[in-house]
Amino acid sequence: MNNMPYIEIDGAIGEGGGAILRLSAGFSILYNCPIRIKNIRANRPQPGLRMQHLLGLSILADLTGSTLSHCEVGSRELTFLPNNMIKNRTIHINIPTAASIGLLLQPIQVACLGITSNEKITISLNGGGTFGKWAPSLNYLEHVTFPLFKKSGLQIEIETIKYGFYPKGGAQTLCSIDLPKNELKPLNLIELGEIELIKGEIVISNQLKRNKSDIALRIKNSIRSELKGRYSADLDIKEKWVETLSPGVGLCLWAKSDTQAIISSGTVLGEPNLSSERLGKMTAADLMKYINNNIPVDDYLSDQLIPLMAYINKPSTIKVLQITNHTKTNLQLIAKFTKRKFEIIKEKKGFLIKFY
Repeated sequence: MNNMPYIEIDGAIGEGGGAILRLSAGFSILYNCPIRIKNIRANRPQPGLRMQHLLGLSILADLTGSTLSHCEVGSRELTFLPNNMIKNRTIHINIPTAASIGLLLQPIQVACLGITSNEKITISLNGGGTFGKWAPSLNYLEHVTFPLFKKSGLQIEIETIKYGFYPKGGAQTLCSIDLPKNELKPLNLIELGEIELIKGEIVISNQLKRNKSDIALRIKNSIRSELKGRYSADLDIKEKWVETLSPGVGLCLWAKSDTQAIISSGTVLGEPNLSSERLGKMTAADLMKYINNNIPVDDYLSDQLIPLMAYINKPSTIKVLQITNHTKTNLQLIAKFTKRKFEIIKEKKGFLIKFY
């Protein structure tokens, strides 16, 4: 039984969204601290828990045998009593909405930083979305986030069996986690260096196939026209036409450098009034802003890496282009769970985030 006092968390701090729930639950297990969260998503148009938040917390509780207080969609307060052991190594989850699978997995990947074991965890997810607004797509996690986690010592693999877009979702995903067997290694990414390879993946629903309208080719040509002559790196963009319940287009570019940095455009989604050419141009521009400013950690990756940096008991430093609201919230929450010292240093281009 955990007899530590509850850490009180205001769900309206910082950006006041679901990230507070996901990170707080992950940190609760990571640092073995019970939490009480009030004012859940108080500043949002629909305050309280949404289905995807409830599912994420339930998965984490089932996986570890932690105790989640009774709550439901719309609840504005909850408690979470952590157990930092793995209770169920195989979990099957049904997701009735297009909830982002990447966001559902976030508290689990944070919690697993501090759980050592020689056995593998397997999570099977039936339903949900592989792509979604303001959420990491599964190809982003596979090619950007998880390779850097692996360098540190936490190996997460994800297999997308079926893709899912909003509003119906319907994805099928298998996630396996090899828990750390040794002490995690710190991350230091402060220089981008020379870009060696630019890769990308375009995922398009079969419902969008039309005669004389090759969406993938138009996106590729637009990206190439933006990147051509600017960088010496090889360019490799693949396309996938897939069966989905709802039509959609998801695009992600990422680049690898000689310093072992991996940066990305993040996830860019097609929209009804957005041309394929414009989609490709926007995505290329999102990637180029990091390359042109010598930034080795994109805005989306920084949120994924900060919990890792805070937990590892050795100095780590990353360089980012900007300090986002999510980053600020992340750092505010970390300060509630640990006395680990960190600093933000403004540079001519970008910011350094240092943990000492």
